[in-house]
Amino acid sequence: MNLTPERVVAERNWVADRADTVVPLINDVRDDLGAVFDADVDHVTDAQYLAEVDAVFADGDLAVNVAAMVAILRDLDVDDDYPGFVVDELLGRELAAAIAGTQPLRTLGEATFHYADLQTHGDEHEAAGVDDLEAALAAGFQERLPGWPWTERESPFAVRD
Repeated sequence: MNLTPERVVAERNWVADRADTVVPLINDVRDDLGAVFDADVDHVTDAQYLAEVDAVFADGDLAVNVAAMVAILRDLDVDDDYPGFVVDELLGRELAAAIAGTQPLRTLGEATFHYADLQTHGDEHEAAGVDDLEAALAAGFQERLPGWPWTERESPFAVRD
């Protein structure tokens, strides 16, 4: 694989074009987790998702790493799928974390990836890694976007002089 600036743009465009799949997955995950944690969580719009895609890919150092993981997962297929289970889970978790950002969102992105992955079922005409890719995008971007009540308030643990 050769990652050039043009390839990063192409991967960014693929991620943006997946809004019709990723945004509903984000909202389903938010609905389910909101119910589990007894929280009202705002839904995400396509416009919010696309703005965050732009933000991720505007950070060149982050963009090249995200683009690499996206490209690998888009093409990752293993005969009989199961032997590839570990590598697509590893890449999906890392991609979700990279997109989510710094702690604690990074760890929450990783954890949410596994939940979102249970909700995705790839198209039989796509590589096996694509459903993990979609789950990673949903998990990572849903952490970046506002809507969780605890992220909308000031932390009671902030130390101020």
